[in-house]
Amino acid sequence: MYKQDFLYKKNASEYLGNSKITFYVIALASILIAMIFGLFAVTANPIIISLAVALVVGTFLLTKPIWMIWLLISSGLLVVGMLPLYLDSFASKAAWGVSILGFILLFLTLFRITAFPETVKATPTYVWFTLFFLIYAIINSLIQWNTAFEFLGGMKRYFQMYGLLFMLCWYDFDESDIYRWKVFLLIVAILQLPTAVYEFLVFAPLLASTWGVAAVDLVAGTFGSLKDGGGNNAEMCLFLIIIIAFLLARHKEGELSFKQLVIFLPILIVPLFLGETKAVIVMLPLMFLVLYRHEIFTRFHYWLIGFISAILLAVAIGYYYLSLSPKPVEQQITEIIEYNFQNKGYGGQHLNRTTVLTFWVEKQGAHDPVSFIFGNGLGSSHAATGGHVAKLYPKYGIGLTSVSMLLWELGIVGISLFIAILVFAWSCTQRLLKESNIPLVRADTIAIQASLALFGFHIFYRDSLLDLPSIQIVFAGLLGYLAWMHRRHFSSVREVMK
Repeated sequence: MYKQDFLYKKNASEYLGNSKITFYVIALASILIAMIFGLFAVTANPIIISLAVALVVGTFLLTKPIWMIWLLISSGLLVVGMLPLYLDSFASKAAWGVSILGFILLFLTLFRITAFPETVKATPTYVWFTLFFLIYAIINSLIQWNTAFEFLGGMKRYFQMYGLLFMLCWYDFDESDIYRWKVFLLIVAILQLPTAVYEFLVFAPLLASTWGVAAVDLVAGTFGSLKDGGGNNAEMCLFLIIIIAFLLARHKEGELSFKQLVIFLPILIVPLFLGETKAVIVMLPLMFLVLYRHEIFTRFHYWLIGFISAILLAVAIGYYYLSLSPKPVEQQITEIIEYNFQNKGYGGQHLNRTTVLTFWVEKQGAHDPVSFIFGNGLGSSHAATGGHVAKLYPKYGIGLTSVSMLLWELGIVGISLFIAILVFAWSCTQRLLKESNIPLVRADTIAIQASLALFGFHIFYRDSLLDLPSIQIVFAGLLGYLAWMHRRHFSSVREVMK
């Protein structure tokens, strides 16, 4: 009995001792964390504060990937882009918090496929190319190391939303979750109209009176604008045209009535007139051609009427843009040709969307075959952050488009891998269309094909697919949704064959 009492007292004392140690460790850790976050706060550095907040929120949501995706897409599509109009000093860095959430999604997904290898069954080929592109970019940039700032900045810009793609592919989300996200994207598209109208009526005249310049390019909805001019209006238009493609595709497959289509289309088309995105003249017909290409042979008169309507709408938008300037229309058309296809620089830079490619061949061809093949590392051509190659060619704009940035930073190998992602994604859509008889799947798959064609055009037009969180969410989300449909389809096929 005494022996038992002794053992009890001994175990109790050990337990209490361990409890005290645990208490002291937790207390000390809490004090240290509080001190660290206090230091973060007093720095008044928006990047550090955003990182700290994102880490806290991300850690809290580690077991709730659905909540993380909701937070990512809602803040990335509705909040971050609007902040520069109201909070100048903080807004330019606020996107770091969203980026950290994206990287937490990425790490969670990579951990999942490492811990549970069976998760990767029925993964589409283009997803593997996406992962290989990520690994190649990291290894290539580490080998060509310049500075930590350049490497981390390039990593952040390129891959901040790839976690969304992998999460949609390798996590088992219910159809109801996917449905809610699609409804949310439609709501975001609808919100572009009141937001764009407000920017057009309030901020554009204010900028014009302050700086004495036309400010219609500030009208970019929730995709991001700056008080001193400029905005991501091309990305807003790209997003809206993609949503229009989804609605038209669903109407085509009988999943959306003509009455519903007529209600939605004007709401989505009007913002296209409010900005100054001349590329709409190309994007609208391109979307229509991809969406209705099969009708050329089966219902030619139906296709012709629709195509003429798309062309007339594109021409109307283009003429409206040109009428905003006091310059004659002929002079503006000549200037557009000069700064896109001839030798005139774009936006005060020495290069334009065509010469930026010929200049790369001239500088990285036979003169530097290693850089021609492998590039110069992530961030090297980014002028805004002082990339080491961009410093060699100041005011040239060597990273003007996604294609030129990929060539300078990751070389022929990098651009080939990125294009392979789009090509194999298209191949995945073709297989789905061939094997699926579900109207909703077919409609969304055809719309994704139109989106892929638009992304293919956009990489020659802007650099935002490698830089801007809002349109990267759209890009990664669409590819992730395609992977989700692909895996779900082939899982059902295996069940039927059993």
